[in-house]
Amino acid sequence: MHPISHTDLILNPDGSIYHLHLLPDDIADHVILVGDPGRVAQVSSHFDHIELEKSNREFVTHTGSYKEKRITVLSTGIGTDNIDIVLNELDALVNVDLEQRKVKSEKRSLNIIRIGTSGALHADIAPGEQIITRVAGGFDGLYHFYKDPGKYNLKALARSFMDHTSWEKSLAEPYFIKGSENLLDLLSGPEVVSGITISTPGFYAPQQRSIRLFPFDPDLVSKIGSFRFDGMRINNFEMESSALYALSALLDHQAITICVAIANRVSLEFLEEYHGAVDGLITMVLDKLTLDD
Repeated sequence: MHPISHTDLILNPDGSIYHLHLLPDDIADHVILVGDPGRVAQVSSHFDHIELEKSNREFVTHTGSYKEKRITVLSTGIGTDNIDIVLNELDALVNVDLEQRKVKSEKRSLNIIRIGTSGALHADIAPGEQIITRVAGGFDGLYHFYKDPGKYNLKALARSFMDHTSWEKSLAEPYFIKGSENLLDLLSGPEVVSGITISTPGFYAPQQRSIRLFPFDPDLVSKIGSFRFDGMRINNFEMESSALYALSALLDHQAITICVAIANRVSLEFLEEYHGAVDGLITMVLDKLTLDD
């Protein structure tokens, strides 16, 4: 196997990976992703011990321990394009010999949990409720740039969704990827809403918001709300999970997203003070991670 080129695998002078500025020993097997760099400290404030703090641009990383479980928390910033950077660089840290620039023969699989906020798409999901993503759907198109082994994109679901919404052919074709069954089982509960999450490539028109510009299909939210497939409905909008699920599946990592609904796009309710709800979600995730061996 030829070494990976310096333009494909970019390292900093200290040997750390280009954007994250991390070294292989800096990350734990359990990785919590958050969008907001400020939320990293909110998570690590629960740790018993913090062994490492590093940052570059929007990528802030703390690694420490919670009840003797080593955990890394890392901010991604907003969007699937940033997830593309984070997932590829995390994988390189654990599955590529950075000095030799060669893929390792033995692979390491990370448990990756995204904790975030989202907008609910049904009136019966109140702001403050937790939503776990069984399947992530992407309007972003990122998955289609990667060589597809043909087994991760749920094509029947994608076709049904496009037919139901009369999907505009000029847009990227939606894709749908399952999350980790193990992490889904670990974090699910009677109070957690489960189903499909849609990741969009923007916050305004892609999520049917308008200020001075208007979305091309003003009925998309209602179409999404009435969609059902295999007993599932689409519960919420956010901006990262489709890429997280797609790249984790392709790279053989375990990934799941669990969000607090801070807005309801049907009832038009908004949770002004959601710090406490997010902190409750963080505590729940950390406690359940200590049960995962």
